[in-house]
Amino acid sequence: MGERSRREMDHQQESAKTAMKKTFLTPVSRNVAMRLPLGLGLAFASTFLRLNASAADVNLGTANNYAVLAGSTITSTGPTVITGGLGLTPGSAVTGSPVVIGSYDVDNPAAVTAQNDLTTAYTTAAGLPSNQNLTGQDLGGLTLTPGVYTFSSSAQLTGMLTLNGEGSPDPVFIFQVGSTLTTASGSSVVTINDAGSTTPGISVFWQVGMSATLGTTTAFEGTIMAQQFITADAGATVLDGRLLARSGAVTLNDNAITAPPAEVIGPSVPEPQSTTVIAGALALFPLIASTLRTLRKRGTA
Repeated sequence: MGERSRREMDHQQESAKTAMKKTFLTPVSRNVAMRLPLGLGLAFASTFLRLNASAADVNLGTANNYAVLAGSTITSTGPTVITGGLGLTPGSAVTGSPVVIGSYDVDNPAAVTAQNDLTTAYTTAAGLPSNQNLTGQDLGGLTLTPGVYTFSSSAQLTGMLTLNGEGSPDPVFIFQVGSTLTTASGSSVVTINDAGSTTPGISVFWQVGMSATLGTTTAFEGTIMAQQFITADAGATVLDGRLLARSGAVTLNDNAITAPPAEVIGPSVPEPQSTTVIAGALALFPLIASTLRTLRKRGTA
């Protein structure tokens, strides 16, 4: 084979390589360059969606000053003891003689402010994204971990509900009940694994669309925020919680309602594992930038 023939063959091979590169490698490099930022964006979206789905404390504002707050009337039968204050507005009738330890505000500016803050807290709790829908299930016998739980209509508690804090000193449980909350006689709410908290029900909230009734001798934990009225039957107790009715009455019968101290609500902090995910994603930026530069050089070669 002559020298001229060899040069022509080398030229043909080089032309074939160039054509193959333009046909296959350049589109691939462009696709990779486009997909890397997209994949990173999806990773960040997933991370932040997870953070936003976490349960957060509900800020009661000045409603924290009351263990019992009602809109129309408060009726008490027997030796009821309210530890944490009593508030009532726009109604003004308190019937019976409950023992009140704390603030006593009836149809005054303090009670009005508390009702306004209750409305804000109620709306906030109702609007939180749900982690699980329990519609149709009895809460009795369940063991739940921190989160937001929803009942599209009514909720029933027969027996014992266990709230497992999973070692957190302030586990948050929020129950969104569409219509009514009812507990059977002798039912109870019990918190466990809360890092030895002295106020286990402080971050348990029950947002109820209509009314709540605590059956005879129920041992309840957490704050009930009801749109209409709340009834506590004979001997029912509320530990580290409150009975807060927006528009209707609170009816009591030989009960003990003990509110926890007001909780200071600060800005939310990402969960440690989610923070790790974010830090890991940020650490990938130098590698991604270097890869993109290399791909661009190949694409223009």
